[in-house]
Amino acid sequence: MYSTLVILHILAAVSWIGGMIFLSLVLAPLVRSRKAAPEFMALFRSAALRFRPIVWGAMAILLITGPILLSHRGIHMMTPAAWPGVVLVKLMLVAALVVLTLLHDLILGPKVSRVSAIPASQRTAGEQMVFKTARWLPRVSLLIALAVLMTAVILARS
Repeated sequence: MYSTLVILHILAAVSWIGGMIFLSLVLAPLVRSRKAAPEFMALFRSAALRFRPIVWGAMAILLITGPILLSHRGIHMMTPAAWPGVVLVKLMLVAALVVLTLLHDLILGPKVSRVSAIPASQRTAGEQMVFKTARWLPRVSLLIALAVLMTAVILARS
């Protein structure tokens, strides 16, 4: 049972982080290098939308298996005062990542879709800020996800 949970936890993390790396470091620069031609923007949106259920599924698996795996190590979610420092750091990073993912998927994503229908020359400063935020938010999320991964390695080695 424990091994199965570890495998599920690792597969969910790899799926989420691997997809973030692909979208942020491979597909997004490709789209930008094409001067945001409509077909490339459509490809990016389609890929991102296909990735979204994978993210939410991975997140659910991680949020379910994580506490169970911690309890197998004698670390209980209901006694935060007894948590090792690395667990506290990891959980804070996970919380930040969940918040950023919610912000990206539920608020920023729909705004980008609406704003992208407006010609660039007619966008307000606020609408242009939406695009700037849409560029850096996934990168910040990726850095946080990598930090979560590093804390997981430290936790596994302790």
